[in-house]
Amino acid sequence: MIDFNSEVSAFVHIYLLLILGYAVFIMSSYLILAYLSAKELRSYLKRNSFVDYEVLLSSEYAPALSLIAPAYNEGLTIKENVRSLLSLNYNNYQVILVNDGSKDNSMEILIESYELEPVNFRYNGQIPTKLIRKVYASKNAAFKKLIVVDKENGGKADALNVGLNIASNPYVVCIDVDCILDKDSLLKLSKPFLEGNGKRVIATGGVVRIANQCVIRDGRLVEVNIPDNMLPRIQVLEYLRAFLLGRMAWGHLDGLLLISGAFGAFDKEIALLAGGYDTKTVGEDMELVVRMRRYMLENKMPYTVSYIPDPLCWTEAPETRSIFVKQRSRWMRGTIETLFLHKKMFMNPKYKLLGMISVPYWTFFEFLAPFIEFAGIIITVAFVVLGILNWHYFILMLLFVYTFAVMFSVLALYTEERTYHKYRKRTDFAKMLMAAFIEPIYFHPITVYAALKGYYEKARGKKTWGEMTRKGFAKK
Repeated sequence: MIDFNSEVSAFVHIYLLLILGYAVFIMSSYLILAYLSAKELRSYLKRNSFVDYEVLLSSEYAPALSLIAPAYNEGLTIKENVRSLLSLNYNNYQVILVNDGSKDNSMEILIESYELEPVNFRYNGQIPTKLIRKVYASKNAAFKKLIVVDKENGGKADALNVGLNIASNPYVVCIDVDCILDKDSLLKLSKPFLEGNGKRVIATGGVVRIANQCVIRDGRLVEVNIPDNMLPRIQVLEYLRAFLLGRMAWGHLDGLLLISGAFGAFDKEIALLAGGYDTKTVGEDMELVVRMRRYMLENKMPYTVSYIPDPLCWTEAPETRSIFVKQRSRWMRGTIETLFLHKKMFMNPKYKLLGMISVPYWTFFEFLAPFIEFAGIIITVAFVVLGILNWHYFILMLLFVYTFAVMFSVLALYTEERTYHKYRKRTDFAKMLMAAFIEPIYFHPITVYAALKGYYEKARGKKTWGEMTRKGFAKK
């Protein structure tokens, strides 16, 4: 005769072990990536400690760059943002601002602020896009680097494709127009294109930081502050972990699948050969990088994707829960679309490290993790209702996971303090430490909910970006 209670108890025990095993597996991968990141970060800082980036300004070998900045309803900050782009410490570059059918006063502000007038402009239409209404240039020689394109609304990917068609330089830098760049950003971003070591550098990206409550003057970041609002403050911590302890390691392994859409540089020729940005996905930044890498591998062309740990770009993070959920649900939809479009790469040795490690990692830990976590919550609640949960074991497991999450965030803070130390006020570390303790309880459940919403929206066939309302930068 089968002992029903023993069978149930054994099932619960196996379930808890599986959950613990999955958690330990994720944590172990985080620790390995953190170790590789620390190793590569030390090496990078040592290699670049005596680099004089000013030499690039006068070098005939300095890559010619075209900055592409899509803008949709950015009237609140567009004047300062363009001013920031035009005042970067780099000689050979142009700024292509693509107004993607904004419904606000963005074009009026641009025309008035930068003395724009319509011009005849021939461009390469290699990638099909929505209709271009007019192309503008400035009457003022001070803004000779600026080109403004007014087009019908087609989404961010379509606007970036317009920029790719118009760009006259061999390398393009795609940037969110709401971002503020450090003055030496282009100097540092262009350097990897000169250091290919026999491989063609097809893309490079750097660290993105949160600019909420930072002070901006004349398009420049003049004061770095930790946000008072807890939601963007925790995002500061999240970005530190992602860029300093995650992407640094993937860059070291040459397994990056994502160059942040906020600020990344690409080899224009390869981007065009790969087909440009996919307008049918909301994760166009990740999808283009994967497709470019796939193109190089399938054509057996030696290449690499570079990553720079320097803080190069500052962007405004969502301050309200509703906007944050919209953003993260869109990110999840973009991840799903990219992994599905390139499912052929999954565990395929033809695609080397990408197929055997990078794509599986994103599948199990970025795509499936929220679903597994939600399923675990549902099963745990069912066990509680049935009175069969081993509370002692369960609470120990929760404490273990919570402690690891806090300690990993503290490790990210320590890394920031020992390297770039952008947050210099005495109270900054205390504020971020408090955020580290609050995040697993407050922030993480919101991100899981946003990811689940992304699953649901994808299943319903939602394809739109959704509007991201911005507060605007503090001005001084």
